[in-house]
Amino acid sequence: MTQLELARKGIISSQMEHVAQVEKLDVELVQKGLAEGKIIIPANINHVGLIACGIGKGLRTKVNANIGTSSDLATIGGELEKLRVAISSGADTVMDLSTGGDIKVVRQAIMANCPLPLGTVPIYQAGIEAIDSSGAIVNMTVDSIFAVIEEQAKEGVDFITVHCGVTQAAIDRLRRQQRVTDVVSRGGAFLIGWMLHNERENPLYEYYDRLLNIARQFDITLSLGDGMRPGSLADATDRAQVEELIVLGELVERAWQAGVQVMVEGPGHLPLDQITTNVRLEKSLCRGAPFYVLGPLVTDIGAGYDHITCAIGGAIAAAAGADFLCYVTPAEHLSLPDAEDVKMGVIASRIAAHAADIVKGVKGAWEWDKNMSVARKQLDWETQAKLSLDPERVRQVHSKYATKGPACSMCGKYCAMALVEKYLGISAVRC
Repeated sequence: MTQLELARKGIISSQMEHVAQVEKLDVELVQKGLAEGKIIIPANINHVGLIACGIGKGLRTKVNANIGTSSDLATIGGELEKLRVAISSGADTVMDLSTGGDIKVVRQAIMANCPLPLGTVPIYQAGIEAIDSSGAIVNMTVDSIFAVIEEQAKEGVDFITVHCGVTQAAIDRLRRQQRVTDVVSRGGAFLIGWMLHNERENPLYEYYDRLLNIARQFDITLSLGDGMRPGSLADATDRAQVEELIVLGELVERAWQAGVQVMVEGPGHLPLDQITTNVRLEKSLCRGAPFYVLGPLVTDIGAGYDHITCAIGGAIAAAAGADFLCYVTPAEHLSLPDAEDVKMGVIASRIAAHAADIVKGVKGAWEWDKNMSVARKQLDWETQAKLSLDPERVRQVHSKYATKGPACSMCGKYCAMALVEKYLGISAVRC
């Protein structure tokens, strides 16, 4: 049985117990959230050595790191280094988005070294195999698409992005919308090209029950992709995007009926004042299913710094109820990220996630900040490093300049907290 089916029957799995322990919650709360579809635990039965991770209502906001090769740069060693950095920087999940080199070999190498839940976008492999065998993405067959999905399921992939909501009706909306950036989803573009060329409905929508059967067999979590997500502020919250989201809400309920875990992906590029609306719309149309957002990116001009653009939007989205943040690196829109880009992207999104967790009242979030404040008052630099998101960088920056006293080199002997403690006798609070 899937984690969803176990939860509905009142059976507590080892994965539920682990999530409850990590989140410091009663396991019954995790089980109840799973049974309602508001929590997921992506855990393919074939993923050996998986460390279970819960995503959804009442849990800590999670962060995903995308890695993977491109058609211009494809080395297994480079991707394994990105994986190592993503894990050491605190990512909760990883997605392999490889489109270059031997995709299967790259994925298998990542899988063998990844204790975190691993996600993929199977349509990439299906499309590229069609190019290699017959010269064009549009020559994919329905059977070849599902063969790739089943292959990845057997290997142990925990969640897959499937753009089931990119329907002929959504394409019609897109035509009439006249967007600035059209479609920026690579998987969505693969499918749209196939649908228009073959004059057929999206096979992931038309044969959704076939997809559900594979997902249930291996307990793969479906991540219903947003192929119509806006790629610019000018296209935010338009008719094509909302058309797709309505369909995804219907597909969520069909997944639940089949006993399959499911989450919903969201935009994309959004101005600040539309983020909360988008989160509430997803939660309403998709009946509280976990919401997985890319960013959102709150401006189009942050090239080179889009990890910051992403963190701003991510904090607002998560505070409004989004459950899962897909990081963006400084290289977004510019190049394939390297290991340092991966680290910066993970840390930026972790800051956003934690800032939102304080607002959401996630257990332990407020206490973490309180303990950091006490360490600052005590000028306890090592404790501050241990409590930070990046201890190595904290130690490096603090030791950059020599100091004559216990305060840092910013204020030196004029440290405000040290002066107040000296003259008013106000010492640090003990936790």
